[in-house]
Amino acid sequence: MLCFVKVTYAQDEYISLFNGKNLEGWQIFGTELWYVEDGLLISESGPEKDYGYLGTVQQFKDFELEAQFKQEADGNSGIFIRSTVDGTKVSGWQVEVAPPGQDTGGIYESYGRGWLVKPDPSKDAALRYGDWNHMRIVVKGDRVVSYLNGVEMVDYTDELIGKGEGSILLQIHDGGGIKIYWKDIRVKVL
Repeated sequence: MLCFVKVTYAQDEYISLFNGKNLEGWQIFGTELWYVEDGLLISESGPEKDYGYLGTVQQFKDFELEAQFKQEADGNSGIFIRSTVDGTKVSGWQVEVAPPGQDTGGIYESYGRGWLVKPDPSKDAALRYGDWNHMRIVVKGDRVVSYLNGVEMVDYTDELIGKGEGSILLQIHDGGGIKIYWKDIRVKVL
């Protein structure tokens, strides 16, 4: 079970969540692979080909998150907000990171209502598969807005998300064959 740490940060100040050296400030859930190489955070399917998560030790309520990601192989992943993990069962909301045509930037509720909102299919052109992408997620109260490479993907308001508490998590989807590179992960408390 994830252990939360309450930390107070100055507003309008970005805090780096990944130091480029190790996984300090993060907690691994599951047996999938999370490691640092050449200043990049790498998530990769392990031998069990199961779900895996890397979660911040701190919890964040209202925030703006920025992260760079590059997909290799299948690439199905996501960034969870206000979420908790028990073993490899996550409770919370995911902003999807997926291959072309699979709704990157949409919001999915795990072990709950499923897809809450998907981006218009025309916005899929914003995804640069196999290259670096910039994801920005703004979470304030009941509202979540996701941006991919400067394109607004979804703007969604939901009372249950507004009540959510928890961490920011990165995901490896089950099924195997997944490899995602991450860098420049930072958060600003709102």
